[in-house]
Amino acid sequence: MDLAQAAALAEEYAARGLEKELAALRAEWDDEIEAAARNPDYRVRAAAYRSVAQFRFRQKLELLRRGLEDDSPAARGSALIALEGLSRAHPGDVNSFRSQLHELAARDANVAVRRLAIVCFKNGTPARETIQLLDGIAQNDDADADVRKTARSVALLLTKKARAK
Repeated sequence: MDLAQAAALAEEYAARGLEKELAALRAEWDDEIEAAARNPDYRVRAAAYRSVAQFRFRQKLELLRRGLEDDSPAARGSALIALEGLSRAHPGDVNSFRSQLHELAARDANVAVRRLAIVCFKNGTPARETIQLLDGIAQNDDADADVRKTARSVALLLTKKARAK
């Protein structure tokens, strides 16, 4: 079994509520995920970051932080997808990554990475500075149209969350 197959199995265990089996699988694949995240091939690193969410591996949040700083847009994107998935159940994860997410949303050279960073904000708390950043991106005519649209919709969602409090 390779990492992708183990991650798919972990996702199945999580969906079925098989916590004991999931914990055993995490213990078995812990070192392999770490090694894959250090692999010179960006595709292997991207798979490692994706697997963090599939394994529901909250102890690997620092590994995702490293993924957000990766040279490869594919690896950064995979780390963002994993963070978004984990933050659905734990919104505080977005808050602990907020400054990195702000940087990626505002300045990453890759449009897909920018959009993924923006999408992560929807699971976090509605911080005023995040809403302002997203409004600024949404109003920037030089920004990609999809990035602007995503920023606008997430800003509106966060504004609604803030008003509901």
